[in-house]
Amino acid sequence: MNDTAEALRLASPPPVSHSGTMDSMPSAAPDTATETPIDDLSFEAALKELERIVGRLESGDATLDESIRLYERGDRLRARCAERLDAAQARIEAIRLDASGNPAGTRPFAAG
Repeated sequence: MNDTAEALRLASPPPVSHSGTMDSMPSAAPDTATETPIDDLSFEAALKELERIVGRLESGDATLDESIRLYERGDRLRARCAERLDAAQARIEAIRLDASGNPAGTRPFAAG
């Protein structure tokens, strides 16, 4: 093979299969059959997975079908994290102080 043919071979994209994915590029996304159900994830695990999904989507390396699947799971993870934060916020109570600065009871947390 001459130098030009070798350069073209090296510069060519990997072969594409009939499924639309590149044969030589393994998918970095987990198989949907092995994904942990979102309701079973701790807040920290859900947030970590959401961050991984955002990174994968931002990289532009995912196929269209994979990007859609990642986006959908990411949206469910985001909603679950928001639910967990809302529940935690509802449990927080602010301590009320009397005129002399002593604790006088509690009141629900008011954000903002």
